[in-house]
Amino acid sequence: VDLAYLPGSWSARTVDEEFFRRVRSLCYVVSGDDHLKEGVLRALLDALLAGKHQWGTDIQVTLIPTFDSLVMHEWYQETHERQQELGITVLGSNSTVAMQDETFPACKVEF
Repeated sequence: VDLAYLPGSWSARTVDEEFFRRVRSLCYVVSGDDHLKEGVLRALLDALLAGKHQWGTDIQVTLIPTFDSLVMHEWYQETHERQQELGITVLGSNSTVAMQDETFPACKVEF
């Protein structure tokens, strides 16, 4: 698929290596800045690396987090070399959008 949203809250626990072997996407969106997801985020990110390793192709994958997380930052730093080997790019955004008296980070994804 082109774009897949990864489950949040309690459902995030179902995302494992097998999930990423079966659900191959050009872009994965990691959303849901909550304490439940924070607890399983590292396992989810490691499962992406393990599952992507099994693809056996040179498909580039983009990971799009919609929130800032210490777990995400640590994973990114610790596995950056492995991400590059597997063709995984983590999108960060320094752009903001202002709408209806609210500002929030944003990025644009084109296919």
